[in-house]
Amino acid sequence: MKTYQLTIGDQHRDLPIIPINNDTAIASFVLLGDDAMSYTAAKLLLPKLPTTFDYIVTVESKGISLAHDLTLLSGHPRSLVIRKSVKGYMKDPLATTVNAITTTHEQKLVLDGSDARRLRGKRVVLVDDVISTGSSIHAAGQLLDRAGCQVVAKLAILAEGAAAQRTDIQFLKPLPLFNRDGTVK
Repeated sequence: MKTYQLTIGDQHRDLPIIPINNDTAIASFVLLGDDAMSYTAAKLLLPKLPTTFDYIVTVESKGISLAHDLTLLSGHPRSLVIRKSVKGYMKDPLATTVNAITTTHEQKLVLDGSDARRLRGKRVVLVDDVISTGSSIHAAGQLLDRAGCQVVAKLAILAEGAAAQRTDIQFLKPLPLFNRDGTVK
């Protein structure tokens, strides 16, 4: 199996190159459970945070550990998670849909109504592990706008493909897209 070598701070990973459709493959970066990588990336992203914000928000699930680490490192007591389905405990949830590069079908993004009320009038930093097409972070931003908060920054560990050219996000490293044979596009 072909791999892509990634280094973030003192963390080194060989990411497997996985086909996602007939002509494109990605270097599979799975942050969930990789606590050393999450903590290292959070320390490196910390200086990129705005000086003033109220909450860090992420989309379920791979950005959760990053949001947790950034929240604690920045001295904030709580992060919030936009879920991918309505949960039984949710009251008056806000929802939208998105098609992401790594999924084969439309996904739901859901913000618990109590979290939406908590965020009203607040300044929010939206974080994720990888931003690719930007569709997930865009949909999350729209959902947060409906909740009445202001997204003051968007941060990721990696910007994949054309996302590395975006000016509305901050990230640590670009991540190329690949052809199915593992060569860089």
